Amino acid sequence: MKPRAPAVFERLDLLEWHLCRHLVRLNLHRPWLAALRLASRLGDWPAWVALILIQPLLHGQRGGWLMAQYTATALVAIVVYRLIKTRLCRERPIITFKHAIACTEPARDRYSFPSGHTMHAVMFCTFTATHAPWLLPGIVPLTLLIALSRVGLGLHYLSDVVAGAMIGYGFALASLSLAS
Repeated sequence: MKPRAPAVFERLDLLEWHLCRHLVRLNLHRPWLAALRLASRLGDWPAWVALILIQPLLHGQRGGWLMAQYTATALVAIVVYRLIKTRLCRERPIITFKHAIACTEPARDRYSFPSGHTMHAVMFCTFTATHAPWLLPGIVPLTLLIALSRVGLGLHYLSDVVAGAMIGYGFALASLSLAS
């Protein structure tokens, strides 16, 4: 038996699919599509693993603690994210509206809510704002492009991205609060 998403998602899907369709249409411009794909791939893990690994270079002895904090927070966030995603079962826009929204990047799984890429991007952006704010001119645009890429590639609805951002921000604040 197929899991059923809450009714609120069915209403949101109908409200949001037009925006998704318009953003996916921008992918006709190859440089834009390439930028979205690159941002999405960086948001898979490479950008955040690199940020974790450079903490000792940025912060000396304290960097080891920050590496541990960032890693532990990311792992806990992944567990919670997976629990939410597999319990709420919101279909991706490219599945629900397959004839209206083209698949421009393969999805890892079937479900859309929340956006894990955005969750991690906002979480690590918040850590950066706290511990290395001079890196924000690079991290903030990357975070925004990752969030936009998830909708622009047809993989998420805008509300998935907003929810992922809120969850990531919450995890970062909780982690920073526990560490202080």
